[in-house]
Amino acid sequence: MIEFLQGWKRSHYAGLLREEQIGQEVTLMGWVQKRRNLGSLIFVDLRDREGIAQIVFDAEVSKEAFEKASDLRSEYVVAIKGKVRLRHSINTQIPTGNVEVFVDTLKVLAESELPPFHIQDEDDANERLRLKYRYLDLRKPNMQYKLRFRSKVAKIIRDFYDELGFIDIETPVLTKPTPEGARDYLVPSRVNLGKFYALPQSPQIFKQLLMVSGFDRYYQIVKCFRDEDLRADRQPEFTQVDVEMSFIEEDDIMDINEALIVDIFKKAMDIDVPRPFRRMAYKEAMEKYGSDKPDLRFGFEIKDLGDLVTQCGFKVFTDALEKGGAVKAINLKDYGQNFSRKDITAFEEFAKTYGAKGMAFIKTSAEGMTAPISKFFSETEIQAILSRMDAGANDLILIVADTKNIVYNALGALRCEAAKRLNLINPKEYNLLWVTEFPLFEYDEENKRYCAKHHPFTSPLDCDVDLVESDPENARAKAYDIVLNGVEIGGGSIRIFNPELQSKMFRALGFTDEEAQAKFGFLLEAFKYGVPPHGGIALGLDRLIMLLVGTENIREVIAFPKTQNASCLLTEAPSVADQKQMEELMIQSTYKG
Repeated sequence: MIEFLQGWKRSHYAGLLREEQIGQEVTLMGWVQKRRNLGSLIFVDLRDREGIAQIVFDAEVSKEAFEKASDLRSEYVVAIKGKVRLRHSINTQIPTGNVEVFVDTLKVLAESELPPFHIQDEDDANERLRLKYRYLDLRKPNMQYKLRFRSKVAKIIRDFYDELGFIDIETPVLTKPTPEGARDYLVPSRVNLGKFYALPQSPQIFKQLLMVSGFDRYYQIVKCFRDEDLRADRQPEFTQVDVEMSFIEEDDIMDINEALIVDIFKKAMDIDVPRPFRRMAYKEAMEKYGSDKPDLRFGFEIKDLGDLVTQCGFKVFTDALEKGGAVKAINLKDYGQNFSRKDITAFEEFAKTYGAKGMAFIKTSAEGMTAPISKFFSETEIQAILSRMDAGANDLILIVADTKNIVYNALGALRCEAAKRLNLINPKEYNLLWVTEFPLFEYDEENKRYCAKHHPFTSPLDCDVDLVESDPENARAKAYDIVLNGVEIGGGSIRIFNPELQSKMFRALGFTDEEAQAKFGFLLEAFKYGVPPHGGIALGLDRLIMLLVGTENIREVIAFPKTQNASCLLTEAPSVADQKQMEELMIQSTYKG
């Protein structure tokens, strides 16, 4: 029979009981993890958010409680009153292992059907089942730890910014569709038929307007939305730590947010992170590591071979160079004998997933060299390549020739893949890096125009202002990303605060004055009334927590995440809208699936 609390109040969390409570009368409430009936005694592991405590039912203590306990099943919700005693058989595996509670009164508050999987960390239920029954999955100690850790980090962040005079200000969730960046989630307006709001990809424009308003230092832990293809470290709705400051330059923002990261590591994990963080220009990051978010916990730097192979007899290399591409390589130095021919073929197939048409290799050993491409090269050319790659007697050199982007992407991914296969990546090492001087623009091949690398409000470097319209390909930005172990955890920039420069930026992006006015007129209007120099950063809270708790799946640190196709298995969202509501909004679906 289901019972009510009837005035009972929990005195302790089960998982916090210790020897100090021996002899005390306690009231515990939680879920039945496991029941063991030994005839004269019934043992139950009682679980709450703090952990597990053993409770004991003895007919000599309470016959009524003992009889009721014989019907308990896993995940029943119960409340008990009893006395804490020293446990006879110590369990060193749990913090409460020295004590147990002999129960004199039991209330069954809720019964439970048999769960679809075990509520324990080592359960191997597949992710789709876990997400469908997320409320059960979240009962697991490890999941509770991750979300409580997230809460702890959020408080550290709030306290940090508050102490520095930042003001927490909420910005609108229903806003205007933006023409740049990822796809917006659109929301139809019932009172303005035929018009749409967009859910914000970022509070970008509003936080700039707050600087115009004179708030000087703003922050917000805010939900943002992007309708884009998902990966293991992305979600359609995500949380970012959004920051903006006035009267500052790049160093100011980087210094403050370095201090924040150090604070998080120390207070949340008791890890001392050295400062200052390393800084690396985008160009160097791409040329050495093939990525604007390089993992620096291991070597395997990229080297350029283009000048050494321009006259070689290997057409794959010479054709790539003639078309403006590149020939580059990495050396898995001292690990050549770790990889068989089959492993090398697997590396080639891996490189192809990043657009490479193929991959050449040179393998060295004490007996000599293996290189299927050597017949296309003179001895002098081969020796020059080995010298450039600092080759020794146990190396594997992987070479890719293609467009520059493909070469960087393929080799950048290959160096990481090789490090994983060799177990060179220390999960307990935290390598933090600022990547700076990003390109201001990137060329969109599909639309045949330049787009903003970050967003249209990013300022060029002072020395590159004249390149915005005359040579956009070489214009660099006052932009900076913060990278942790090869994952971007945040990015920002100094913003354009000069109306003339902002107009020049819009023109470089292909906007007419009329289009710029239609899309950003309210911002341009605000810029007429005195704009302080300003800039900011956004840190991805979900992604940061993911890295700190040591998981590669961002869904593990979000209470109710979406799947790879942006659906919620728990609520079955998105779903078909009610026809009456569709008619009120004057919209209809043309989908025929």
